[in-house]
Amino acid sequence: MRAGWAGVPGTGGLRAPPPPLLLLLLALLPAAAPRSPALAASPTGPSVSLYLSEDEVRRLLGLDAELYYVRNDLISHYALSFNLLVPSETNFLHFTWHAKSKVEYKLGFQVDNFVAMGMPQVNISAQGEVPRTLSVFRVELSCTGKVDSEVMILMQLNLTVNSSKNFTVLNFKRRKMCYKKLEEVKTSALDKNTSRTIYDPVHAAPTTSTRVFYISVGVCCAVIFLVAIILAVLHLHSMKRIELDDSISASSSSQGLSQPSTQTTQYLRADTPNNATPITSYPTLRIEKNDLRSVTLLEAKAKVKDIAISRERVTLKDVLQEGTFGRIFHGILVDEKDPNKEKQTFVKTVKDQASEVQVTMMLTESCKLRGLHHRNLLPITHVCIEEGEKPMVILPYMNWGNLKLFLRQCKLVEANNPQAISQQDLVHMAIQIACGMSYLARREVIHKDLAARNCVIDDTLQVKITDNALSRDLFPMDYHCLGDNENRPVRWMALESLVNNEFSSASDVWAFGVTLWELMTLGQTPYVDIDPFEMAAYLKDGYRIAQPINCPDELFAVMACCWALDPEERPKFQQLVQCLTEFHAALGAYV
Repeated sequence: MRAGWAGVPGTGGLRAPPPPLLLLLLALLPAAAPRSPALAASPTGPSVSLYLSEDEVRRLLGLDAELYYVRNDLISHYALSFNLLVPSETNFLHFTWHAKSKVEYKLGFQVDNFVAMGMPQVNISAQGEVPRTLSVFRVELSCTGKVDSEVMILMQLNLTVNSSKNFTVLNFKRRKMCYKKLEEVKTSALDKNTSRTIYDPVHAAPTTSTRVFYISVGVCCAVIFLVAIILAVLHLHSMKRIELDDSISASSSSQGLSQPSTQTTQYLRADTPNNATPITSYPTLRIEKNDLRSVTLLEAKAKVKDIAISRERVTLKDVLQEGTFGRIFHGILVDEKDPNKEKQTFVKTVKDQASEVQVTMMLTESCKLRGLHHRNLLPITHVCIEEGEKPMVILPYMNWGNLKLFLRQCKLVEANNPQAISQQDLVHMAIQIACGMSYLARREVIHKDLAARNCVIDDTLQVKITDNALSRDLFPMDYHCLGDNENRPVRWMALESLVNNEFSSASDVWAFGVTLWELMTLGQTPYVDIDPFEMAAYLKDGYRIAQPINCPDELFAVMACCWALDPEERPKFQQLVQCLTEFHAALGAYV
């Protein structure tokens, strides 16, 4: 697609090696990671498989997946390249293997520090034949306990098919921390401290009584600590019950009131009941599905009254984007104390034909990121809500504007200027978006509509995530109504969000994967050929967006991880930040 992208197939550039964390993600994704044939015997082949079972991967890495090194004669170089860290308390590794025809093997080990660890032991012979039935062999990695050291272990497995006509070497790298045995340290110290007791029976009784005293004190402290924890848990439960009863009674007593309430509503997690204790203290609005009509315009204005400014301080300049009932202007904000000081801003507002519901929606959705502070977030700073005027929402200015429009502009000019934006720049943008979303995840805030259209960018390629106010109007082709009177970003939504209206940080990770796809395609629309009504069935069947042209396999594997059906199997944003940062550094080393 683009000439001049270093490290991309078809450009002639060098390929950057995948970083360690990315190697693991690739190894756990058989469909996304390329394999190369290694074994062949007869027309049917030996069909050798060697892998770590799901239980073994869960024990070592805490992940629910099988880690294949060889699958039906195909070697996973990503899996072999991953230098697995063995927990210090783990002394055994279990490998599952089998072959459908005769395959001979030889097994050997190398250890870089025999003082810290002896030669690994296995429960099979050093050479023989790969079992014809599914079998497990065990490798014992036992530390000597003499020194503290990180030990590098290399397990080499030679596979021979058809009497040395096909010879394959597999190298498995492992790291393990070995520590000096505490028993030896205690014994040496005890010998020094008790040498007098051994030769002086007079001191034996005081030493024993002192030891008993310390043990008794420790037991008493443990009992007191346990009782304190139980009392704290009981107190917490009682407090929650009181708050729940108070909130229910408050909501019941407010049903007969016609005057809108001015009490500040707290932002709650999507999976938190409306009457539960809020987890954050900054004021904003919480609008769930079909709740919009329950919030009046007066209530919406009351929520932003503390950041309201005079309309006279705002000057509207060029129209940057325009929809059916909304507009985004390039505006100028005059400083309240010094009229000579001005700031450039984005100004979101509505047209005269906008309904009260649409105005309310703009105000409420603009508050999604209010009160949050991060270099990759762009929350609102002020509003204008004077009587007789259409409300305006004011945000800091980013001179290259909307990220989706910027990407499409790059795509239009790439034929004439192939160096306008590099793949490294795009990965850097993805890192920034992941950083902003990681901050939201730590604050337990769910965005629900992450996409390139809801990000902005400046001329230094700094990217900031915005709210989704007016997005339905400005990008109508990205939203669809599935018969429930609600326009939703169907092509960016996780399956659980589509089917059950369940949103979480994991569903934001899914949307991030689609946003990363948008970056790599320079603003193309995902699933463009799929009917929105068929999206849920399409995703259930295991289908996903195709790998973009010139997108490295490593980067597409990151996207694929984000689209796991089980939300628990998707990576966390902090993992994505680390993974993409390492990949970005590897690209920079090869440009």
